[in-house]
Amino acid sequence: MIEVRKFETLGAANHGWLDARHHFSFAGYHDPARVHWGNIRVWNDDTIAAKSGFPAHPHNDMEIITYVREGAITHRDSMGNEGRTEAGDVQVMSAGTGVTHSEFNLEDEETRLFQIWIIPDERGVEPGWGARPFPRDERAGRFVTLASGFAEDGDALPIRTKARVLGATLRAGESVTYRTTPDRHLYLVPATGEIRVDDQPARARDGVAITGLDRFTLTAVEDSEIVMVDAA
Repeated sequence: MIEVRKFETLGAANHGWLDARHHFSFAGYHDPARVHWGNIRVWNDDTIAAKSGFPAHPHNDMEIITYVREGAITHRDSMGNEGRTEAGDVQVMSAGTGVTHSEFNLEDEETRLFQIWIIPDERGVEPGWGARPFPRDERAGRFVTLASGFAEDGDALPIRTKARVLGATLRAGESVTYRTTPDRHLYLVPATGEIRVDDQPARARDGVAITGLDRFTLTAVEDSEIVMVDAA
Protein backbone atom coordinates (compact mmCIF):
# COMPACT_ATOMS: atom_id res chain seq x y z
CA MET A 1 0.00 0.00 0.00
CA ILE A 2 1.22 3.48 -0.90
CA GLU A 3 -0.89 6.39 0.34
CA VAL A 4 0.03 9.96 -0.57
CA ARG A 5 -1.10 12.54 1.98
CA LYS A 6 -1.18 15.92 0.26
CA PHE A 7 0.35 18.87 2.09
CA GLU A 8 -2.91 20.82 1.99
CA THR A 9 -4.70 18.00 3.91
CA LEU A 10 -2.31 18.13 6.88
CA GLY A 11 -3.21 19.61 10.23
CA ALA A 12 -2.22 23.26 10.54
CA ALA A 13 -1.50 25.72 13.33
CA ASN A 14 -0.04 29.20 12.93
CA HIS A 15 1.08 30.89 16.14
CA GLY A 16 2.84 33.80 14.47
CA TRP A 17 6.34 32.79 15.52
CA LEU A 18 5.56 29.17 14.54
CA ASP A 19 3.82 27.97 11.37
CA ALA A 20 3.30 24.23 11.83
CA ARG A 21 1.88 21.43 9.70
CA HIS A 22 1.08 18.10 11.34
CA HIS A 23 1.23 14.81 9.41
CA PHE A 24 -0.27 13.06 12.47
CA SER A 25 -2.64 14.12 15.24
CA PHE A 26 -0.86 16.64 17.45
CA ALA A 27 -1.86 19.32 19.98
CA GLY A 28 -5.17 20.83 18.78
CA TYR A 29 -5.27 18.77 15.57
CA HIS A 30 -6.90 15.34 15.79
CA ASP A 31 -7.68 13.00 12.92
CA PRO A 32 -8.57 9.45 14.04
CA ALA A 33 -7.22 8.10 10.74
CA ARG A 34 -3.85 9.79 11.29
CA VAL A 35 -2.92 9.19 14.91
CA HIS A 36 0.22 7.20 14.15
CA TRP A 37 1.79 5.01 11.46
CA GLY A 38 3.15 1.93 13.17
CA ASN A 39 5.47 3.32 15.84
CA ILE A 40 5.76 6.71 14.11
CA ARG A 41 3.74 9.05 16.32
CA VAL A 42 4.58 12.61 15.16
CA TRP A 43 5.91 14.25 12.01
CA ASN A 44 5.72 18.03 12.27
CA ASP A 45 6.76 20.39 9.50
CA ASP A 46 7.73 23.56 11.39
CA THR A 47 8.72 27.04 10.24
CA ILE A 48 10.15 29.01 13.18
CA ALA A 49 10.55 32.77 12.94
CA ALA A 50 13.95 34.38 13.56
CA LYS A 51 14.85 34.97 17.22
CA SER A 52 12.04 32.78 18.54
CA GLY A 53 11.37 29.20 19.49
CA PHE A 54 10.08 26.68 21.99
CA PRO A 55 10.76 27.60 25.64
CA ALA A 56 11.72 24.88 28.12
CA HIS A 57 9.18 22.06 28.27
CA PRO A 58 9.26 18.40 29.36
CA HIS A 59 9.14 15.07 27.48
CA ASN A 60 9.38 11.45 28.52
CA ASP A 61 9.46 8.03 26.84
CA MET A 62 9.76 9.22 23.23
CA GLU A 63 12.50 9.22 20.59
CA ILE A 64 12.55 12.75 19.13
CA ILE A 65 14.48 13.35 15.91
CA THR A 66 14.95 16.83 14.45
CA TYR A 67 15.98 17.23 10.81
CA VAL A 68 16.88 20.82 9.98
CA ARG A 69 15.96 21.79 6.41
CA GLU A 70 16.91 25.48 6.43
CA GLY A 71 18.54 27.71 9.03
CA ALA A 72 19.58 26.26 12.38
CA ILE A 73 18.13 25.30 15.77
CA THR A 74 19.83 25.68 19.16
CA HIS A 75 19.07 23.05 21.79
CA ARG A 76 19.49 23.26 25.59
CA ASP A 77 18.31 20.63 28.07
CA SER A 78 18.19 19.66 31.73
CA MET A 79 21.00 17.13 31.19
CA GLY A 80 23.42 19.99 30.51
CA ASN A 81 23.56 19.52 26.75
CA GLU A 82 23.70 22.46 24.37
CA GLY A 83 24.17 22.43 20.62
CA ARG A 84 23.38 24.19 17.35
CA THR A 85 22.14 21.97 14.50
CA GLU A 86 22.37 23.42 10.99
CA ALA A 87 20.53 22.73 7.73
CA GLY A 88 20.93 19.14 6.55
CA ASP A 89 22.04 17.94 9.98
CA VAL A 90 20.21 15.91 12.61
CA GLN A 91 19.76 15.83 16.37
CA VAL A 92 18.21 13.07 18.48
CA MET A 93 16.79 13.24 21.99
CA SER A 94 15.83 10.06 23.82
CA ALA A 95 13.46 11.44 26.45
CA GLY A 96 13.44 8.28 28.59
CA THR A 97 12.60 8.89 32.24
CA GLY A 98 12.18 12.58 31.54
CA VAL A 99 14.02 15.62 30.24
CA THR A 100 13.24 19.32 29.91
CA HIS A 101 14.55 21.12 26.84
CA SER A 102 14.23 24.28 24.78
CA GLU A 103 14.65 24.72 21.02
CA PHE A 104 15.31 28.25 19.71
CA ASN A 105 16.00 29.74 16.33
CA LEU A 106 18.71 32.24 17.26
CA GLU A 107 19.41 33.06 13.61
CA ASP A 108 18.47 36.16 11.61
CA GLU A 109 16.33 34.09 9.24
CA GLU A 110 13.52 31.56 9.48
CA THR A 111 14.37 27.98 10.39
CA ARG A 112 12.50 25.14 8.74
CA LEU A 113 12.65 21.64 10.15
CA PHE A 114 10.97 18.28 10.46
CA GLN A 115 10.46 16.99 13.99
CA ILE A 116 9.72 13.29 14.17
CA TRP A 117 8.66 11.28 17.22
CA ILE A 118 8.95 7.50 17.32
CA ILE A 119 7.62 5.32 20.16
CA PRO A 120 10.55 3.64 21.96
CA ASP A 121 10.91 -0.10 22.47
CA GLU A 122 11.67 0.40 26.17
CA ARG A 123 10.28 2.89 28.64
CA GLY A 124 11.87 4.33 31.73
CA VAL A 125 15.45 4.37 30.44
CA GLU A 126 18.08 7.06 31.00
CA PRO A 127 17.56 10.08 28.73
CA GLY A 128 20.15 11.17 26.19
CA TRP A 129 20.88 13.66 23.40
CA GLY A 130 23.20 13.79 20.41
CA ALA A 131 23.71 15.61 17.11
CA ARG A 132 25.95 15.31 14.10
CA PRO A 133 26.40 16.70 10.58
CA PHE A 134 25.27 14.73 7.54
CA PRO A 135 26.55 16.49 4.40
CA ARG A 136 23.93 16.41 1.69
CA ASP A 137 26.45 15.46 -1.01
CA GLU A 138 27.16 12.18 0.82
CA ARG A 139 23.51 11.20 0.23
CA ALA A 140 23.60 11.84 -3.51
CA GLY A 141 21.69 9.13 -5.36
CA ARG A 142 21.22 6.92 -2.30
CA PHE A 143 19.69 6.64 1.14
CA VAL A 144 21.98 7.23 4.11
CA THR A 145 20.93 6.19 7.62
CA LEU A 146 20.85 9.26 9.87
CA ALA A 147 19.49 7.71 13.08
CA SER A 148 18.98 4.06 13.91
CA GLY A 149 18.06 1.56 16.57
CA PHE A 150 20.05 -1.19 14.84
CA ALA A 151 23.58 -1.95 16.02
CA GLU A 152 24.87 -2.51 12.48
CA ASP A 153 24.25 1.17 11.65
CA GLY A 154 27.23 2.32 13.68
CA ASP A 155 27.69 5.69 11.97
CA ALA A 156 24.10 6.79 12.63
CA LEU A 157 22.83 8.62 15.69
CA PRO A 158 21.43 6.01 18.11
CA ILE A 159 17.73 5.78 18.90
CA ARG A 160 16.01 3.32 21.23
CA THR A 161 13.56 1.81 18.81
CA LYS A 162 13.90 -0.63 15.94
CA ALA A 163 13.62 2.05 13.32
CA ARG A 164 15.78 3.98 10.89
CA VAL A 165 15.64 7.62 9.86
CA LEU A 166 17.12 8.01 6.38
CA GLY A 167 17.93 10.81 3.97
CA ALA A 168 18.60 10.93 0.23
CA THR A 169 19.18 13.56 -2.43
CA LEU A 170 18.22 12.70 -6.00
CA ARG A 171 18.75 14.65 -9.19
CA ALA A 172 15.88 14.86 -11.65
CA GLY A 173 15.57 11.51 -13.41
CA GLU A 174 17.50 9.53 -10.77
CA SER A 175 15.90 6.54 -9.06
CA VAL A 176 16.64 4.51 -5.94
CA THR A 177 15.02 1.22 -4.91
CA TYR A 178 14.44 0.55 -1.21
CA ARG A 179 14.02 -2.98 0.09
CA THR A 180 11.83 -3.59 3.11
CA THR A 181 9.45 -6.25 4.48
CA PRO A 182 5.64 -6.17 4.37
CA ASP A 183 5.30 -5.78 8.16
CA ARG A 184 7.25 -2.49 8.28
CA HIS A 185 5.67 0.97 8.31
CA LEU A 186 7.50 3.57 6.24
CA TYR A 187 6.75 7.25 5.96
CA LEU A 188 8.60 9.64 3.70
CA VAL A 189 8.42 13.33 2.87
CA PRO A 190 10.20 15.17 0.06
CA ALA A 191 11.65 18.21 1.79
CA THR A 192 12.12 19.68 -1.68
CA GLY A 193 11.24 18.61 -5.20
CA GLU A 194 8.70 16.30 -6.79
CA ILE A 195 9.04 12.51 -6.79
CA ARG A 196 7.20 9.33 -7.73
CA VAL A 197 6.95 6.40 -5.34
CA ASP A 198 6.43 3.53 -7.77
CA ASP A 199 3.61 5.12 -9.80
CA GLN A 200 2.34 7.53 -7.11
CA PRO A 201 3.34 11.21 -7.49
CA ALA A 202 4.25 13.29 -4.43
CA ARG A 203 5.26 16.94 -4.24
CA ALA A 204 7.44 18.77 -1.73
CA ARG A 205 6.13 18.40 1.84
CA ASP A 206 3.51 15.77 0.93
CA GLY A 207 3.62 12.67 3.12
CA VAL A 208 3.78 9.15 1.73
CA ALA A 209 2.72 6.22 3.96
CA ILE A 210 3.91 2.77 2.85
CA THR A 211 3.33 -0.73 4.20
CA GLY A 212 2.76 -4.26 2.89
CA LEU A 213 5.59 -4.11 0.33
CA ASP A 214 8.94 -5.80 -0.01
CA ARG A 215 10.42 -3.02 -2.15
CA PHE A 216 9.54 0.22 -3.89
CA THR A 217 11.30 2.65 -6.19
CA LEU A 218 11.60 6.42 -5.75
CA THR A 219 12.17 8.48 -8.88
CA ALA A 220 12.94 12.18 -8.79
CA VAL A 221 10.83 14.23 -11.21
CA GLU A 222 12.77 17.30 -10.01
CA ASP A 223 15.94 17.59 -7.93
CA SER A 224 14.70 16.35 -4.55
CA GLU A 225 15.72 15.97 -0.92
CA ILE A 226 13.91 13.13 0.85
CA VAL A 227 13.57 12.15 4.51
CA MET A 228 12.15 8.74 5.39
CA VAL A 229 11.42 6.70 8.52
CA ASP A 230 11.36 2.89 8.43
CA ALA A 231 9.67 1.67 11.63
CA ALA A 232 7.89 -1.32 13.12
